[in-house]
Amino acid sequence: MNDGLDPENWDEFRATAHRMLDASVDRLETAREGRVWTPFPDSKKAEYAAAVPTKGSSGADVQTALSDLLPYGVGNTHPRFFGWVHGSGSAASMLGEIAAAGMNANLGGRDHGAIYVERQVIDWARQIMGFPEGSSGLIVTGTSMATIVAMKVARDRRLGFGARKSGIGAQNLVGYASTQAHSCMPRAFDMLGLGADAMRKVRCNAACEMDLDALRRMIRQDRAEGYEPFCVVGTAGAVNVGAIDDLTAIADIAATEDLWFHVDGAFGATAVLSDRVRPLLAGMERADSLAFDFHKWLHVNYSAGCVLIRDGEAHRYSFADRPEYLHSAEAGLASGDYWPVDYGPELSRGFLSLKIWTQLKHYGTERLGQAITRNCEQAAYLAEQIRQKPELELLAPVALNIVCYRFCDADGDLDGLNDRIVIEMQESGVAVPSTTRLEGKLAIRVNLTNHRTRNSDLDLLLAETVRLGAEMSRNAPAG
Repeated sequence: MNDGLDPENWDEFRATAHRMLDASVDRLETAREGRVWTPFPDSKKAEYAAAVPTKGSSGADVQTALSDLLPYGVGNTHPRFFGWVHGSGSAASMLGEIAAAGMNANLGGRDHGAIYVERQVIDWARQIMGFPEGSSGLIVTGTSMATIVAMKVARDRRLGFGARKSGIGAQNLVGYASTQAHSCMPRAFDMLGLGADAMRKVRCNAACEMDLDALRRMIRQDRAEGYEPFCVVGTAGAVNVGAIDDLTAIADIAATEDLWFHVDGAFGATAVLSDRVRPLLAGMERADSLAFDFHKWLHVNYSAGCVLIRDGEAHRYSFADRPEYLHSAEAGLASGDYWPVDYGPELSRGFLSLKIWTQLKHYGTERLGQAITRNCEQAAYLAEQIRQKPELELLAPVALNIVCYRFCDADGDLDGLNDRIVIEMQESGVAVPSTTRLEGKLAIRVNLTNHRTRNSDLDLLLAETVRLGAEMSRNAPAG
């Protein structure tokens, strides 16, 4: 009898694993087909409300259950998933996941092969983003965690690293980001003890970019009222409309005002690989810190984010504090001069960097950049098609890869009508756009971060918008 957890029959397990791999590859191979989103049936919801299993199931039964789950994802592998800024994944990234599962490495530290892979990925990221040698970084789950790491370093450097033990006390630190900045910014301030209100929201101009004159006025006013400005955040690709702040100008203001300059580049930063977009990101390389995701526009499977810090020593001082049982040795497994636990909050860390390494190694930055360029060209194409249709209205400038529009050929409640159009498209499985609000109007929001999308998918989206809008308008109750 097998008293451990290894398979009793490795050949049988291998066959089961191959079936699981085939089912997963089939899912990717047919990602362009069928529905975009399929609601999870009530019958299956009931299956996942079962009691904790006390007796195990066969590998074949578990594999069948896993395969049955594959059609019920969020839909972001499909080319007509437009709703949120999700990457679409790749087959190459899956290979990295398989190898990482086989190694089951803890990336908190110690001297083993996985650490060197992560170091190379961070160095590649540093080079891609134009950060100098001596910069540090960390692979994290996503930009939300990357932002917390970056803001902690900024806070600690301003207050002195002794604040790690004594706390922030009565310090009135404040930072600045535009009204289009991601919600992870005030959340990071909350979690770091600064308070969400300390993240000042700076109004935007007509292009949805930070109003720099308003920023300067707010800094002066805060100082006059006894607050201590310590950081400013530039957005490289606002989630709502895709706008990119004037990063060079913000870098200049940060230098003049002695502020930490952070760039939220969740999806937009990786567009530095696109010849079309790169000029719009000028100034990003001057940031003190940068947060971005590999799992969005570089299509690494979820989850995979990164933070880069220009001052590598400050980054380490902000987190390094290992107990005795984790002290490094001169030789052996406990040696090595790079332990990621010294650069972030987690000691137990999965091998996220391997799928990133696999993606970059397999596709190369040129091909990945071309995919980004294609999405931006598709956004421009979509905007032009909207302008040519009198039933539709473009609601925001198209700065990058996000298009906001609405059906307008109707009387009455246009917000409610467009909301129903989006829900019907989602539930029918035809397409998955989302909604947002721009200047009080509900907009149909289309994000293009999918390497499988074609112009024909966009044509279908607009045709369905017009069809549903006209049909719903005709059937709307009078009065």
